[in-house]
Amino acid sequence: MIGISRENVSTLWQRPRRIIPFLIRKYNYATNDVTYNEDGVDIFEEDWDNLVILDACRYDYFQSESKLSGDTSFRFSRGAMSSEFITGNFANKKVHDTIYVSANGFYPTLKDEINTEVYQYIDLPRDAADNITTHPETVTKAAIEANDDNPNKRLIIHYLQPHQPYIGEFGRSKFEFEGNLKDSMRKSQVTKEDVRTAYTENLNIVLDEVAILNESLDGKTVVTADHGEMLGEKIGPFELYGHFQGVYRDELVKVPWHVLEYDSRRDIIAEEPVSDMVDLDDKELNQRLKDLGYKV
Repeated sequence: MIGISRENVSTLWQRPRRIIPFLIRKYNYATNDVTYNEDGVDIFEEDWDNLVILDACRYDYFQSESKLSGDTSFRFSRGAMSSEFITGNFANKKVHDTIYVSANGFYPTLKDEINTEVYQYIDLPRDAADNITTHPETVTKAAIEANDDNPNKRLIIHYLQPHQPYIGEFGRSKFEFEGNLKDSMRKSQVTKEDVRTAYTENLNIVLDEVAILNESLDGKTVVTADHGEMLGEKIGPFELYGHFQGVYRDELVKVPWHVLEYDSRRDIIAEEPVSDMVDLDDKELNQRLKDLGYKV
């Protein structure tokens, strides 16, 4: 086995849902000498003025549920989880024509390590009302303000949904949130169908917000995802839930690429950053990522 100690193997076999993703990641990283999916697209080589990212949104679920105007196709993401997506797309780049409005904390966590810089990064913490996630309305409001204040910049707008925690009526009634998806399922004693129903509900909630957002944006807007989600599909004998670094199955890296209808393009200008990073507390950032089930 590649770089796996006896102690690691023993621990992993006691938690069977983790052994298969662990071995796949070790194989991919060792054989390809990369830390992200090189077969995925570079978002900065694609054509857009506004890039809306839905966190953990699968292409097949988007295609089934979306009622947004425009045309849907797909791309393969550079990440099976958010950290890979950020590394694969932002590393060693100075994108001074772009504002990143985000409820996902991986960009500020990785920024210095991967040597990247955007014109402005706008961080959106958890909503105080329930303190478990950043609600899509908060992202929409911040994105509209950024759009109004910066008509000559590209926008990346990163929603957390449909990633758990599930904030819809069904999801709230069924789930007791506990970090990663499998732990939440175990604590809540829910079924695979419950997970898929709650995930679909979360997706529709954020799609409604994207429709509202689009009314206030100008230019070419594309809706995509940083990665997908396993919702009970099997690898070997195990049903897997959530997303796993280095596991490049279609459920995790095949993402929507939906071009909304538009009338005109934005005139994009690169300038020296005004605020690439706000003063973010590392402890708070790490806690927010842990609350979403990530190990940091």
